[in-house]
Amino acid sequence: MHRRRRTALLLSAAIVASAPLLTACGNDAHPGAAAIVGGQRITVAQLESRVNEVRSAQRAAVRDDAQYAQAIAQSGTLTRDTLHGMVLDRVLQRAAQDAGLTVSRNEVQRMRAGLEGQAGGAKGLEAAWLQQYGIPPQRLDENLRLQLEAQKLATQLGTDTSQPAFWKALSKASEELDVDLNPRYGSWDVQKVSRVDGKTPWVREVSAAGSQQSA
Repeated sequence: MHRRRRTALLLSAAIVASAPLLTACGNDAHPGAAAIVGGQRITVAQLESRVNEVRSAQRAAVRDDAQYAQAIAQSGTLTRDTLHGMVLDRVLQRAAQDAGLTVSRNEVQRMRAGLEGQAGGAKGLEAAWLQQYGIPPQRLDENLRLQLEAQKLATQLGTDTSQPAFWKALSKASEELDVDLNPRYGSWDVQKVSRVDGKTPWVREVSAAGSQQSA
């Protein structure tokens, strides 16, 4: 995986280019679950709720329908990227736990204060995280905690988050958690610590407009 992509993934689901929505037909081997991580389910309902948080924040951030439509178009893979982020968050938490690392609330607040200073205040930071990384305001502190866990893990390993040693630790945690995605969202590559699109004959791609018409 390219370094640029890995950096974005650490910041949870990045907003990327538009792509078709996925609709499943036939038997579903993961009824109600978008993924299973460490024996715990990430339900489709939980995933949809997280996606809706981002959409609501995007709607609140713009004043007209044209701007909102543009934001939607620029984040067409939001559902799959959000699931990727939710899984990666758990993988990172496991790696930090294995290393005996913890992050305090005070550390999160100090990091946030520093970033707010750079962004021109709390609203500026929230807007930047939403636009660049698809993180809604209510998830900002949670995401910053993960950033600190990643930094501490890299420091303990004597490396940084762009280097193979760091990603090897995440790969190990990923394998321990036995990540299993619902095939409609692709599959999980343990070595790359990444969600990858799968080619399943029972999944068909439909446009967002077509999906709305059939709803």
